[in-house]
Amino acid sequence: MPRKTSESTPLLTEQAPTPIDAIDHDTGFAAANRADYGTRGDSPVDEEDGQVTTGAQEADGSTQEQDGGKAPYTGEPDMRSQMKYIMPALAIGVFLSAADQTIIVSSYGKIGSDLDALSETSWIATAYFLSLTSAQPLYGKLSDIFGRKPCLLFAYLVFGLGCLFCGLAQDINQLIAARAFAGIGGGGMTTVVSILLSDAIPLQERGTWQGYVNIIYATGAGCGAPLGGLLADGIGWRWSFLGQAPLCLLAFFAVFFLLKLPSKDSTDWRSKLRRIDFLGALMLVLAIFTLLFGLDRGSNVSWRVKECLVPLCLSFPLFGAFLFVEIRVASEPFAPKRIILNRSLVASYLCNFFSFGGWLAALFYLPLYFQAVEGRSASMAGVLLIPCIISGVSGSLFGGIYMQKTGKYYWITVLAYSATVLGLVGITLLSGIVAQSTVGIIICSCVCSFGNGIGVTTTLIALIANASREDQAIATACSYLFRSLGSTVGVSLTSTAANQTMRTALEQRLRSGADADKIVEGVRRTLSYIKTLEPQTRAIVRKCYLLSNRAAFILDTCIVLGAAISAWMIRKKPLTR
Repeated sequence: MPRKTSESTPLLTEQAPTPIDAIDHDTGFAAANRADYGTRGDSPVDEEDGQVTTGAQEADGSTQEQDGGKAPYTGEPDMRSQMKYIMPALAIGVFLSAADQTIIVSSYGKIGSDLDALSETSWIATAYFLSLTSAQPLYGKLSDIFGRKPCLLFAYLVFGLGCLFCGLAQDINQLIAARAFAGIGGGGMTTVVSILLSDAIPLQERGTWQGYVNIIYATGAGCGAPLGGLLADGIGWRWSFLGQAPLCLLAFFAVFFLLKLPSKDSTDWRSKLRRIDFLGALMLVLAIFTLLFGLDRGSNVSWRVKECLVPLCLSFPLFGAFLFVEIRVASEPFAPKRIILNRSLVASYLCNFFSFGGWLAALFYLPLYFQAVEGRSASMAGVLLIPCIISGVSGSLFGGIYMQKTGKYYWITVLAYSATVLGLVGITLLSGIVAQSTVGIIICSCVCSFGNGIGVTTTLIALIANASREDQAIATACSYLFRSLGSTVGVSLTSTAANQTMRTALEQRLRSGADADKIVEGVRRTLSYIKTLEPQTRAIVRKCYLLSNRAAFILDTCIVLGAAISAWMIRKKPLTR
């Protein structure tokens, strides 16, 4: 899979570049659970207009305790003083986690041929993403129980060992298992770093630091594919994995010796183990796994096969069971009721879900448009994506700086996701509806990326601002879950819409017959087949690809609209007093 779900779809060959999300990947409280209300900046002062609500009544009609005039969270001074020393070690983990998601894009063929399992290579990426996504939300609560540093060291160790096992794998099954194992660590290397930054950095400056992290993440994702290709062509694909192990070891020792955190819990490990919500963790992992597995099989095989239908049907009851355990059973749940039912947190999560689901799916299909419709090479399609990638990380950094200077996040979040919707509308219109313009599409893609880059940073700050200090780690970890789920669901639905439109358009324009069936199958299998067609047929096929991509962009616009609507439901909170 991966594109986060999969790195190839039935319409996209391995030549097309995988989209790079400058990602990296929050809670609210009921009145009875707000003992540390003031430490997180939950002031009843409207951050935009300065209006003060009285008593326990908020602007939206909900009740809260007053915060007693306390200032928002100002960070851990001792931890912050270490950041200039420890940030390089943290950056290694973020870079490797991002690079590992794209590093095998350009070496699939060599890996499959070497292991005599070319038809099973998609599972190399699928296994990694399934375990990564399933593990991410668990790191929030586990880092609260066992501590940030032990969890980060655990993530480095597991990821490093997983990469080592990948490099030593003797068959495809061993490689797939090793990739799944590495994904458990990969999920923690980004999530725990984000939690650590929230601990160390004052709330008003947190967005700027997240912008730096997103730049590192985007750089890693951008370097992964070309680096993997160079290693595969040079010294062998195994070094794509083996080379990451010593870097993980370096990061492990740097964090072990340099990161000094205050001790907050001296209880023994047995007592800590008893605090883990094992049943909730099992329900959550099974629910996420079955959902992502079903979506992957539906997108890449068929939505009618039992490998798709059975997991999808199981996933929803499992999510329901998870919610029941968290609300009614668990004493220390991974997702407390005060998080699940908080308006601002749910709104922020929905922003993450819809924005990643819509824009990343569109970003996944832009290279296909450049190649199949305009006839450009895979390398040129990648070059044309560079401006929007730069815009994405620039937007993230801009959003952080804006919040640091103004102490506000509400309106910039609303405007950011509105801009993303408008950019996608522009891409759709310029893909042949009102005009067909490559330059216009690139400009609109930059608008989308800039808006999404701002939104991914500002919604994280909105989550932290609306969460209690004790729930910030959980809230942050959950944001990564919703980003991953959104990208998976969005790409799967978009792939279905594009595939169906493509199939219907080809059948209508090529008419029936053995030659038509052969062309339909060939076109859907590989882009290079287009070059073998005679000019008239080639023009028809490119027109069908245009219709297919347009259907994808229209659906993605509707998905991103969900993020723009959700942004209005986030509560305004001042980041400074």
